[in-house]
Amino acid sequence: MMITRTPLSAAQRTGFWAAWLGWTLDGMDSFIYALVLIPALNELLPRSGMPATAPDVAYAGSVLFALFLVGWGLSFLCGPLADRYGRTRMLAASVLVYALFTGAAALAQNVWQLAIFRLLAGIGIGGEWALAGTYVAESWPEDRRVMGAGYLQTGYYTGFFLAAALNATIGAHFGWRAMFLCGLAPVILALYIAIQVKEPTRWESAHHAKAQAQPLRALFSRDFRTRTVVNAALLTIAIIGLWAGAVYVPTAVITLAKQAGFSGSALPHWASMGTALLSVGTILGCLAAPLLADALGRRYALAIYFLGMAVCIAVTFGWAFYRPEGLQGFLVGLFFLGFFGGNFALYTVWLPEQYPTIMRATAFAFTTSVGRFIAAGVNFILAYAIQSSGTLGVPVAWTALAFVLGLLVIPWAIETRGERLPS
Repeated sequence: MMITRTPLSAAQRTGFWAAWLGWTLDGMDSFIYALVLIPALNELLPRSGMPATAPDVAYAGSVLFALFLVGWGLSFLCGPLADRYGRTRMLAASVLVYALFTGAAALAQNVWQLAIFRLLAGIGIGGEWALAGTYVAESWPEDRRVMGAGYLQTGYYTGFFLAAALNATIGAHFGWRAMFLCGLAPVILALYIAIQVKEPTRWESAHHAKAQAQPLRALFSRDFRTRTVVNAALLTIAIIGLWAGAVYVPTAVITLAKQAGFSGSALPHWASMGTALLSVGTILGCLAAPLLADALGRRYALAIYFLGMAVCIAVTFGWAFYRPEGLQGFLVGLFFLGFFGGNFALYTVWLPEQYPTIMRATAFAFTTSVGRFIAAGVNFILAYAIQSSGTLGVPVAWTALAFVLGLLVIPWAIETRGERLPS
């Protein structure tokens, strides 16, 4: 029997595509850095009085990425602002922030300037996920909300694919500064969201009823304290494992491509191919996540994704990276690494179901951002391990242990399968 879904209104469709495109350009901007890491630091490190050897580039790249994660962590402030002033206003502001500072990175004259621009861009990029996820959860009909979260999450990884395409064309011909300039494109989207996208009716009603609420404090009240800590722990684990692998994908692919005899303009193409495979796998994983969440429950679905991530990171970086002809095997591993990286779509489904409207954006932003501070510290440790060992694969492979730890945390999370979004 065919299931009839509630039709989407024009406003709901417009709002979704604006949020999806924002998430797409968000993903593009955040992954541009990983794609241009080597050429940018090869130019900027000598200008900053530092050597540009391979270990130094890897170390500096990890430090800059850690600062980017700190910026993303600071984006938790977007949540309380969105609960007070509206989802679409803050969504437009976050898009504007990450676009302006990604574009500004093209003007960096030394590594310190690049670091500042990446930190500030991280604030906007982090805020966009929380606000877009909250907006779609609140604006879509209940019988479409879960799949809407999966559709929304595909945007971020479509942005990876777009970044890979830009790198293979603009990046390969015009260099890393031109790639960062491409990051200015979302400015137009920010203006469109501010003018055209309406606030969800659910937020409007709750805002007028409880305008003086203090959502950040409420996160740690007796009713929400345990779930907030557990959600933040799960997100921290996911961030450490996924980003530790994903941010090194272009560097690892370029290293393997050089070992296979490729050079020059062929290297960006191989890096783009690796990113594209990772992106396609993740998009499929995002689409599968809501189906698994409804069929098995939120906790069991996340356990499957965590187990898959642990295995894929260990095999791809710990084994395939060191094979004599490792490029092909590594690329295959990236597809499956991407699929299980789609676990982030589960949070877009799950987090809104655990908190009422008046504090939903704050909860989403806090739990998805606070772990970035811890992940930043882990990246410093990872950078030191890569520099000390002189190899990239094994240190990254060890991050698979984060997902093993995550399997022990999942039973403490609350199950919300079949429940309606709280008012």
